[in-house]
Amino acid sequence: MSSTFLGLNTAYTGLQAANAALNTTANNISNVDTVGYSRQVVTTKAADSIRSYNTFGCVGAGVETVSIERVRDEFYNEKYWDNSSKYGEYDVKSYYMKSIENYYCDDDTIKGFGTIFNEFYNTIEELAKDPSSISSKMQVIGYANNLTTYFSDMYTNLQKIQDDINQEIKVNVDRINSISQEIASLNKEINVIEMNSGAIANELRDQRDVLVDELSQIASVKVEEQPIIDKTDTSRDTGGTRYIVSICGQNIVDGNYFKTLTCVPKDVDEKTNLTDIDGLYDIYFKGENDWTSGDYRSLGEKLNVYSGTTGGKLSGLFQLRDGNNGENFNGKVSAVDVAAQQITIDVTADYLLDLNKGNLPIGGGVITVGNTNYYYENWTYQYDEDTGKCSYTFQLDKAKNGSNTITAEAAGKKMETRVGDSIDYQGIPYYMSQMNEWVRMYAKNFNSILHEGVLEDGSNGIDLFTGTNLVTGEELTFSTSYEKTGIPGNVISVSSDLSATNGDSYFMLTAGNFTVADIMIKDSTKLATRTELNAGVEANDVVTKLIDLKTNEEAMSFRSCSADQFLICILSDVSLNAQRANTFSSSYEMLKTSIENQRLSVSGVDNDEEAVNLTKFQQQYNLASKMISVLTEVYDRLILQTGV
Repeated sequence: MSSTFLGLNTAYTGLQAANAALNTTANNISNVDTVGYSRQVVTTKAADSIRSYNTFGCVGAGVETVSIERVRDEFYNEKYWDNSSKYGEYDVKSYYMKSIENYYCDDDTIKGFGTIFNEFYNTIEELAKDPSSISSKMQVIGYANNLTTYFSDMYTNLQKIQDDINQEIKVNVDRINSISQEIASLNKEINVIEMNSGAIANELRDQRDVLVDELSQIASVKVEEQPIIDKTDTSRDTGGTRYIVSICGQNIVDGNYFKTLTCVPKDVDEKTNLTDIDGLYDIYFKGENDWTSGDYRSLGEKLNVYSGTTGGKLSGLFQLRDGNNGENFNGKVSAVDVAAQQITIDVTADYLLDLNKGNLPIGGGVITVGNTNYYYENWTYQYDEDTGKCSYTFQLDKAKNGSNTITAEAAGKKMETRVGDSIDYQGIPYYMSQMNEWVRMYAKNFNSILHEGVLEDGSNGIDLFTGTNLVTGEELTFSTSYEKTGIPGNVISVSSDLSATNGDSYFMLTAGNFTVADIMIKDSTKLATRTELNAGVEANDVVTKLIDLKTNEEAMSFRSCSADQFLICILSDVSLNAQRANTFSSSYEMLKTSIENQRLSVSGVDNDEEAVNLTKFQQQYNLASKMISVLTEVYDRLILQTGV
């Protein structure tokens, strides 16, 4: 049978529920502008009824306040994180591609390649009118120096962008570490509250979601929350959860624990590209290994930044910093000299057959054979003109590799081999490689024409364009007998230690060390203008060929275009990438706003809605209070006035 005071207790539960709802509404209104705050609602249910053995069965016992929970749709969270990752990637690409585009600008305010190249050829055309003029020759040499300075400045500017990107990578890695630590700390606090009190830590969960929102823009994020099971009693609800956060497909937070990422600069002999600056960062999970040893094999697990799951700013930054348009060194092992620790790799890609397009570092590096990494000291390029077969032979570094030696098995299995990763994006290495290719081809063809000429003393013409040796700092001396990229004969062979049989290879020439020969600057009479010594001072057949080199695709073809179309080729790449980045950045930004609005429609606080709730819960509170007041009068009459 129900208690005499059941009605009072029932009304009291209604008063409690209305009070909790009012307090929650007040909290919602107070946090209407709080970033990341999720609207909270009071969850109630009918209290367990009291069984009565009379005809009316069970008697209701009021309402029970079960919990105060935030309104959050995980589906919208995942949509937001996925889109935020894509937005972060294209936003950073848009910014840096704009910078690259500005460097290649050629207009009335900035002298670019087109203007400088045309000015150079204007002087050559003037020289054609008076081939014996010393002043005209000096002008040609002076404007040639302007051309080499342009490429040198562009090389420096692109390296500066690569360095800026590299530093931004470190800033983002530091922020990932900070976010990971904060999430792990919040996980612990949330579990302490929810396991001990049974209540839901709404505000702490909101703070955690805000951190994941930020993390999703840096890298793609996956989140999983699992209930903590009591192994001794699997039916018991512990109230705790295991919250796991992963980026790039690798866990960085697992419950109360988090992993720390560290940026490890590559050594000089660990570069992937010839044009890379020193100290580019690789990202590792910091472990208990010796991080000062400089041996990549002693480091912890590496963050997989080149995977398709990376996303976010990190993906954009690494693609910009290391993007090679998928043109990394790759081939199959064809021969192994175990005693000498040399491996020969056959290559078939067009960009590896021609050294003009090559971008392999010359000071050693790291080559991957199968799944094993080896240090190498240098490499040698071989090309058989009769068969068209091309191969590279790498001398492995016995001292650095130690017991990690190559075996004959690699050749027997024709193991896949690569240097660096294939990154299908046109980043800094790609644009620098394009400049190097044009410079090598143009310098080689220009110098070859000059070699056909004769000087006043009857000697052969000499190089106008040269470069600085990347190792010794001395001026390069190119072979006069090179055909294409190497030495004439059945087999062309060029070594990365700068040596070729008859002189330096044009592979040693880059946009960064491109310069005018010192002897030309000192003595302009060394500039050949004719092929026959006795042809007369008006003879200008060499100059005529130089003029033809500008627009004749047969004389020089760069990407199926003539020499003067260099800027058009490069700008087409830059503009397309910049436009693509801008388009996708804008699209994902609009999607981000749309998804955020959808998410706010569920979890956001609406002042009008809360005002309605405030009135509704106030009425419930008043009615519950009125019920208590009525029952008080009933009990007063029953207890104090009845039976007296």
